[in-house]
Amino acid sequence: MDNRRFILFCALAAILFLMYQAWQKDHAPKPPAYAEKTPAPATPEMDGELPAPGPAAAAPQASATPAAEPGAEAPLAPGEVVRSAGRVLVTTDVLRVEIDTYGGDLRRAELIGIPVSKTRPEQNLHLLNDRLPNFFIVQSGLVDAAETAPSHRSLFKAVQAQYALAEGQDRLEVRLDWQDAQGRRVSKVYGFHRGDYQIDLRHEVSNAASEAWTLSPYVQFWRTPHSESEDPPFIKTFHGVGYYEQKNGGGSYRFTKASFEDLEEEPVSLQQTGGWNAVMENYFIGAVIPPAQDTHRFYAKPRAIPGARQSAYVAGYVGPLQTVAPGAQAVFETRLFIGPKLQDRLADVAPGFDLTVDYGMLTILAKPLFWLLEKLHRLVGNWGFAIVLLTLVVKLSFWKLSEAQYRAMARMKKFTPRIQQIKERYADDREGMQRAMMDLYKKEGFNPLAGCWPLLVQFPVFIALYWVLLQSVELRQAPFILWIQDMSSPDPYWVLPVLFGVSMWAQQKLSGTAVTMDEMQQKIMMAMPIMLTVFFGFFPAGLVLYWLVSNLIGIAQQWYITRKIEREETAK
Repeated sequence: MDNRRFILFCALAAILFLMYQAWQKDHAPKPPAYAEKTPAPATPEMDGELPAPGPAAAAPQASATPAAEPGAEAPLAPGEVVRSAGRVLVTTDVLRVEIDTYGGDLRRAELIGIPVSKTRPEQNLHLLNDRLPNFFIVQSGLVDAAETAPSHRSLFKAVQAQYALAEGQDRLEVRLDWQDAQGRRVSKVYGFHRGDYQIDLRHEVSNAASEAWTLSPYVQFWRTPHSESEDPPFIKTFHGVGYYEQKNGGGSYRFTKASFEDLEEEPVSLQQTGGWNAVMENYFIGAVIPPAQDTHRFYAKPRAIPGARQSAYVAGYVGPLQTVAPGAQAVFETRLFIGPKLQDRLADVAPGFDLTVDYGMLTILAKPLFWLLEKLHRLVGNWGFAIVLLTLVVKLSFWKLSEAQYRAMARMKKFTPRIQQIKERYADDREGMQRAMMDLYKKEGFNPLAGCWPLLVQFPVFIALYWVLLQSVELRQAPFILWIQDMSSPDPYWVLPVLFGVSMWAQQKLSGTAVTMDEMQQKIMMAMPIMLTVFFGFFPAGLVLYWLVSNLIGIAQQWYITRKIEREETAK
């Protein structure tokens, strides 16, 4: 009867947990940082502030009203967040990008071949988007003290309206032109590459005026904390900024990140040489990578969107000031990255860029695990089977530890009759029973906890694999077999968690360790498969698959070692 009550209690706890998760999904309060705000009126200045000029020279702070551009005062169209003039469509093999001639901004970026979700496999993910709620654009330009340079609030002229990477073509350029009444000309040139999410950005300046022109280049990402991408359910993933920060002005750097909530309290402002600045979410990233030899300023801070109730944030860089003499020309160059965090490409983008896949404290274990997992995936062509093979490799590498664990369990089963006698003899004397048990362990040279250490040693591997599955875009929507079509999401029918629970129960029965426990410990051990089944029901299917296969291999190993010990004892 007591056992039945205990099982009912566990079932009730599981039901309450499921109800709590469902309530959280629909009714949980939003984080304070993302709370709705009173919308600000739309004005030309709120298409995004201009950053102050760069750090290389003593430049006065910008304060003048920006020069009026034809069309800059045009009202926003319904649904628009920032002003728009005309669009230039660029198509490569991995990106479909829309550039607006108002500012030459990158307004939309579609990642070709990357579905927005499992339920909409035919629709590509739009990482950049100029409409709410998933507002995320890239602004760029030049800035001078008088704010007369072409910025993201200036009108450009496009050479043509559409570009497409032709068969056999590895690179294409998109040129936008600007010119003022003094004869100063600026061309903003984007360079796109085949099979690459990096975008070159070049400002070509020609100063035909009679006075020198001192300028800084800048790039900034402006976005709301909303993602179109489908993150793992019930797991809070990171959304914020990450930057490669120079340490003490020297040649070493460190990766630092700050969530959008953190920016509300402590905006980022750094002046340094080299490094990069990025806006990150779990699987995707937008980053600016300035020339490594330049001294520039990185920044990240809250910035409201006119007419929007959502919070929004801006992160970018301002390059060093450079003076263009009358009649002279100059070129300002930088690079952008807009795409998924594919781990085999990140290290080639910039030093430290691979750190944006953040495995936390267990990076030292998680990176080799992903490296091996990726090699196995190349071998079998399926991430699910790669996880099965990875589990086999991990279990083989821990064979000796597991053998010690199972030998300890087998010895424990050998003492079962004597332990049972002690329990019956000291049924009303708990302290006496403990003393008798300890005397037995001491006499036989047996430690009942010895079997736990191998399990504890393997636990960091389990946590590291959890982070690999959570952080790796390669496993996003990766199918296994039958109904499991996303290794990074929970099993929709709970088959894997239930099989895991059954395997755990079978392993407990095979070990026979319950005999050494008191009544309450036995009840807890009996409830563990049920509780972990419910718990794993919300974990990525890939992780549950790893643990299920690990259990099955453990059962086979335990059966083999037990039979081996029995044969050894028979032979004596």
